[in-house]
Amino acid sequence: MEFTPEQKRRRVLMLVAVVAAYVLSFFQRFAPAGIAQDLAAAFETSAASLGALAATYFYVYTVMQVPTGVLVDTLGPRRILLLGGLVAGGGSWLFGMADSLNGALVGRTLVGLGVSVVFIAMLKIIAVWFEERRFATVVGLSMLVGNLGSVLAGAPLAWLAQAAGWRGVFVGVGALSLVLGSTCWLLVRDRVGAGEGGRHGVDRTVVLTGLLNVLKNRATWPAAAVNFGLAGSFFAFAGLWATPYLTQVHGMTRAVASSHLSLYFVGFALGCLFIGGLSDRLGRRKPVVLVSAHIYALIWLVWLTGVPLPAWASYALFALMGLSTASFTLTWACAKEVNPPQLSGMSTSVTNMGGFLGGALLQPMVGWVMDLSWNGTVVDGVRRYAAEDFRLGFALLVAVAWFGVAAAWRLRETRCRNIHLELAS
Repeated sequence: MEFTPEQKRRRVLMLVAVVAAYVLSFFQRFAPAGIAQDLAAAFETSAASLGALAATYFYVYTVMQVPTGVLVDTLGPRRILLLGGLVAGGGSWLFGMADSLNGALVGRTLVGLGVSVVFIAMLKIIAVWFEERRFATVVGLSMLVGNLGSVLAGAPLAWLAQAAGWRGVFVGVGALSLVLGSTCWLLVRDRVGAGEGGRHGVDRTVVLTGLLNVLKNRATWPAAAVNFGLAGSFFAFAGLWATPYLTQVHGMTRAVASSHLSLYFVGFALGCLFIGGLSDRLGRRKPVVLVSAHIYALIWLVWLTGVPLPAWASYALFALMGLSTASFTLTWACAKEVNPPQLSGMSTSVTNMGGFLGGALLQPMVGWVMDLSWNGTVVDGVRRYAAEDFRLGFALLVAVAWFGVAAAWRLRETRCRNIHLELAS
């Protein structure tokens, strides 16, 4: 499809709006890591309870992936982006003002529900408004910008929480969610040449058939499994346990630990752009995923040992880990290219569900394992865990990361084009 100059300008504005919402969703996803000590002190939580609080976001996000894929393929991304902004904004306000763990859990759940629609809507917009050969590159560029949210959830959030209080930060973020949801409503169009209405790519009467076709397609599942292993362990580590690990095991200050986390996110952001662009230029998906995934899993073995590292080495490993983590972002292209183009929302959402299911399960499971061996030490109202406690918890993350590597060997090479007709023949 050839796009007119006006359509090209419109798609840029649309992408800017939805990527801005994506920045905020990334911030919400990883914010607990930057304020883990504040949350533990405010609600007097155990590691398992803190893990459950952080993972509530992932529970609802996981459940919403397939429904979101169906919605963007039927109702279009415009409507659900508005609704998502409203729900996430209210949830962020509730989280920031919560006076109990239960209140915080409800707020965190609403945040996860609201932002769960953003990424799949963004993928749908890119699939509809950009050329297929540029899909991975545009996704990578969007994720590069979106990862500013995760960078902000590291050192900047830790500093702001100490300066102004973490509660005020989330009240402000709630207001911003409402603004961005309204902006998406004004700028986003669901299909090329359409106004706010119009018929979408999938007839509502065949939604169930389309979803079943995606689920029955064996080529879909390796991509979801890679996402589960790589993204799941990433979400559990960077989304919660990295900062406590660095401060309690390696004796880093909160500022230094947060700067490590920010560097991880910068590496991940750059990796999203580099890996997506490299894959598109090479015309290959599988080799790029395999090499990067092996690097990621090997670095996990270093954290499992708990060996002390000089500052330059730990910073370098966090940056390299971020770069290699980005390999899982190619799984969306892998899934999209083995399913019918009109089902791109459903296929990418099924794949994306794998990573968030991993995060939902692993964040509290790591905390639960750590609590089993905890020796009862409490400092300033916060539980302190030994290196062995973290080693036992991180063994789960290592196993899951290597599961993702094994699944990468089962990916179907698409040569960066849609091959669903070839698979059906």
